[in-house]
Amino acid sequence: MTRVGLLGYGIAGRVFHAPLITSTEGMDLVAIVTANPERQAQARAAHPDAKIVTADELFDLDLDLIVVATPNKTHVRYALKAIARGVAVVVDKPFAPSSAEAEDLLATARAANVPLTVFQNRRWDSDFLTLREIVGRLGEVRRFESRFERWVPEIWDNWREFGDPAEAGGLLYDLGAHLVDQALHLFGPVKTVYAELDKRRPGAQVDDDVFVALTHENGVRSHLWASAHAANYGPRFRVLGSEGAFEIDGLDEQEDALAAGRRPGQDWGRETRTGRLGVLDETTEITVEPGAYQRFYAEIQAGRVPVDPAGAVAALKVIEAAFLSARENEVVEL
Repeated sequence: MTRVGLLGYGIAGRVFHAPLITSTEGMDLVAIVTANPERQAQARAAHPDAKIVTADELFDLDLDLIVVATPNKTHVRYALKAIARGVAVVVDKPFAPSSAEAEDLLATARAANVPLTVFQNRRWDSDFLTLREIVGRLGEVRRFESRFERWVPEIWDNWREFGDPAEAGGLLYDLGAHLVDQALHLFGPVKTVYAELDKRRPGAQVDDDVFVALTHENGVRSHLWASAHAANYGPRFRVLGSEGAFEIDGLDEQEDALAAGRRPGQDWGRETRTGRLGVLDETTEITVEPGAYQRFYAEIQAGRVPVDPAGAVAALKVIEAAFLSARENEVVEL
């Protein structure tokens, strides 16, 4: 069995990591770190065989894998402690608050020969898996549009809403990390970045309305949106190519399923929504591929690194360029 310790039992730890770890054959969730009494009670109820420990106690345990699902500002510190102990590490996105810290972390892991990866679960979204399958049918892709839009008009008491730059909060670090990762994964390196970042909700301290335009080295333009103040949603993906287009609405359902207590198994990730592929009115409905978040930890259990952390470093450089672009109101070259 792979003995796993989980740092953090907020949304990331409780909804994503703990359920996926315990659903992976050969993995044993032996310890959870959370100081919040309510979350401790939730963890004990959901995972009675796991010990509730402090961070210091966790690093003294005999573990094969440590998962860092804590606030962004602590990612690097905890990952370095795991590497120093020779324990493989999963770091939730964003990998680090800065690309420089991410590069140092990656170099440290390589020097120590310790496996390190980043939890980019939305590479296994149903719609993204579908897009990867059909993108070759569009001819030469000219523009990629991608959105994560939500309606959250009230600010909530969470570190992601705090204005201290050390927190690495706001939507660009949060949902933007997924949007940029998917764009790079599909279309490769970026040469220019332009961004508009706004604080739309009363009292907002961090960006809650985001637009980022990327020009990839291969000529594809990616237009990426994230918003917490969208009273109506645009298409999740709209991809325009020389021979056709692909469009799909809605969001992958795996997060809601995990939050509701469902676990990967038979028929997991299957959806009824469809995409549209074709030209103008001559379109064909495309059934989406089943979502597959369970593949992330299955890859680790098989001894493979599911997400190359070097890609997360590249994504952070794009995010930093987006912050600079919005601040200076100019196109930034990478």
